[in-house]
Amino acid sequence: MAKRWYIVHTHTGFEAKVKATLEENIRQSGQQELFGGILVPTEQVVEMVKGERKTSARKFFPGYLLVNMEMNEHTWHTVVETHRVTGFVGINSSQALAGQDIYKLIPALTEKEAAKIILRIEQGSEKPIPKVIFEVGDVVRVTEGPFANFEGTVDEVFPDKGRVRVMVSIFGRSTPVELEYMQVSNN
Repeated sequence: MAKRWYIVHTHTGFEAKVKATLEENIRQSGQQELFGGILVPTEQVVEMVKGERKTSARKFFPGYLLVNMEMNEHTWHTVVETHRVTGFVGINSSQALAGQDIYKLIPALTEKEAAKIILRIEQGSEKPIPKVIFEVGDVVRVTEGPFANFEGTVDEVFPDKGRVRVMVSIFGRSTPVELEYMQVSNN
């Protein structure tokens, strides 16, 4: 049987601890060959804190882990008996009570779904995304550069570049200024 990706529900805020505990349980039970990767779906985000850029990790699926495993009764028990794991996604309680071979009912992610999530994790670690997303019409304050402390209205957003065009009033005239996300903040 081939390894497939499954989504495991955990207590929110304990994803990293559950990952470490599950890896230890797998090692202790000698099931390393039945498990592949265990991922906490996170991406890097950039924000301004006290005038400085700060990069931090943000979970985009809080309370969930992705586990690559060969599903059988023993691997299922290893996962669900891990402290702070509440179960696999895709099984409801009535199905759990109906039969003892519940592990056969758990749906795996398709290869396409798994690849999409893994790509998002990889891209998020390579190129941090801004924590604040701006929309056209937002009133913002320029925080750095030659237009620091000016207020303006977002005219256009370039999310792929991490930039916005802000209409700033200079000498009574509305002037477009293109700035990085980190150079502006919401009022």
